[in-house]
Amino acid sequence: MLSLLKKRPPPKAGKVERWTLLEIDGRQVDVRIMENPRTSRLTLRLVPAAKAQESLKVTVPPGTPEDEIDTFLQRNRAWAAARLSRLPEVTKIADGVVIPLRGKPHRIMHSGIGRGIVSVGMEGDGPVIRVFGDPKFTGRRVADFLKRQARQDLTKAVHQHAATLGVKPKSITLRDTTSRWGSCSSSGALNFSWRIILAPPEILDYLAAHEVAHLREMNHSDRFWALVQEICPELEAHKAWLRAHGAKLHAVIAA
Repeated sequence: MLSLLKKRPPPKAGKVERWTLLEIDGRQVDVRIMENPRTSRLTLRLVPAAKAQESLKVTVPPGTPEDEIDTFLQRNRAWAAARLSRLPEVTKIADGVVIPLRGKPHRIMHSGIGRGIVSVGMEGDGPVIRVFGDPKFTGRRVADFLKRQARQDLTKAVHQHAATLGVKPKSITLRDTTSRWGSCSSSGALNFSWRIILAPPEILDYLAAHEVAHLREMNHSDRFWALVQEICPELEAHKAWLRAHGAKLHAVIAA
């Protein structure tokens, strides 16, 4: 049965939201109900694993009756169960955990107390990310290091592709997004998920090319894809790689 017993922090200004529970295969799954005046129908989507809890989001027109929402969720229970079962396990960044960096597995290794320095090196069993400082900050320090690496690589790739196309981005911003890899605003601001640094360099380069191309074509028309192909000839292979592996990368979080 559905329940509205969970207490949540107050919603952000301008948003109307509440929470409920949906029983799926004997477990209670969080469902966020979001009212959106721009929608005319009910939609349901999965909240990515990196949010640290399995949950669903249902978007509804303002004033939708509760029984209509309940019926909609019950009708889509099988859909939700199938997609939840395919979610990758969350990988928490911590000492001893192996995560990819630029596509290559690296073991996180805490190396003693001292200044909170993070560096990449080699040990007998392969590449490592060494972390110094208080062990309780290991996850945060590694995440900050990965974000710096992502900014460095993305800035270089964006500027290269922008020069080729004769465009100039307004800004380059990293986000902690777990449902999309990048975006381009109408003002020319580019946004990227920092987790793209976990992917091989050619995948990061494709993402940069994709968003830079939006500075010329703010759509996904044939002209847009032809533009991406012009600056990233292997785009189809890179798109396929992200479809196959992206969810696992989105599930990497700081402990």
